[in-house]
Amino acid sequence: MSNKWDKLSKQEAQKESIRPSLTYWQDAWRRLKKNVLSMLGLGAIFLLILFAAFGNIFTDWAYSDQDLDMSNLPPKLEVFDVGDGITLYVHKEYTLYRVEDGGKIIEKMELPQANRDLMKKQNHYEIDGKAITVDYSFAAKAKKSNDPNAIKFQLLVDDQVYTVPTDKISNGVYKFGTDGLGRDLFARLVYGARISLLIAFIATMVQFFIGVLYGGISGYIGGKADNVMMRIVDVVSTVPLLLYVIMLMVVIGPGLKTICIALGSVYWVRMARIVRGQVLSIKEQEFVLAARTIGASTWRIMIRHLIPNALGPIIVSLAMMIPNAIFTEAFLSFIGLGVNAPMASWGTLANDAVPGLRSYAYQLLYPSAFISLTVLAFNFLGDGLRDALDPRLRK
Repeated sequence: MSNKWDKLSKQEAQKESIRPSLTYWQDAWRRLKKNVLSMLGLGAIFLLILFAAFGNIFTDWAYSDQDLDMSNLPPKLEVFDVGDGITLYVHKEYTLYRVEDGGKIIEKMELPQANRDLMKKQNHYEIDGKAITVDYSFAAKAKKSNDPNAIKFQLLVDDQVYTVPTDKISNGVYKFGTDGLGRDLFARLVYGARISLLIAFIATMVQFFIGVLYGGISGYIGGKADNVMMRIVDVVSTVPLLLYVIMLMVVIGPGLKTICIALGSVYWVRMARIVRGQVLSIKEQEFVLAARTIGASTWRIMIRHLIPNALGPIIVSLAMMIPNAIFTEAFLSFIGLGVNAPMASWGTLANDAVPGLRSYAYQLLYPSAFISLTVLAFNFLGDGLRDALDPRLRK
């Protein structure tokens, strides 16, 4: 028979242990950490911030630098090693580039007009004593055949035919390739990330300082003031955002400032309604009555009691509406109502890539991937915050 005073084993002690008391926010963070998708979204947002802040360290080019000789270069180059240390890349426009040091040095070869044989569809080069010809007479036939593997050109070096690239190397100069004006896509994506984070910040500040205070005042005062304030909200919400932007473009002109003002004009409306509903349910509780009894002012009750107790829904709404603002900015830039050239936005990058989609699909892949991942990251985080901040799910 065991003694009741015997020391418990480690496993039994853990079973008998009582979970320490946690505050509301500590418990919300504990539950948020258990949501894998939310933590992935939070990590992706953190990486996006680092990319926007320090991404330009990894490129020697600014977002506006142009080099027409380097236009439409892909991230990876299918090169031909023709001997004597000569490595060549044939562009989709059938011009020739010399590649050195594993892709870290790229030089477009000069092609005098006399060396262009438009009848035979051939370009003739002379490189280090080698006669090199790019024969693209097969291109028209390959296009009609609809065969993706059809030969579009031949590379002839001293009359020797090279049809299959000998290697596929990374483009060390332009990590994500270049656009039609020879601008570094990596640098422009970094700048686009800064634009998106700026829009996210502005949308957050507008919702928090305008929507929260407006909705809180409307819900707490009530009566005729509440009716008038909510009718103003109804009027603002009925006018489409696109119309706001067009009107502002006429008055102010296109650009980032126009988008910021347009978002600031309308993005507080939904938050105001959410906060008003929360305040209407909270202001009748006993702790608010106690604050009134001891003589607390309306402003103090609003700031110290009502808004802090509505922070859960406020934070969830902020997290869910930020991706909407980012996508709205990308959409406006895509249709030409966004930032001015040469400024870069993910929407403008996608718009620039559409004309050459079939030949240079990577130009659309990168901005669309960044938009999709950013929106998904914020949505995952918002879903996790909604579950973590709901007191009914507390366990």
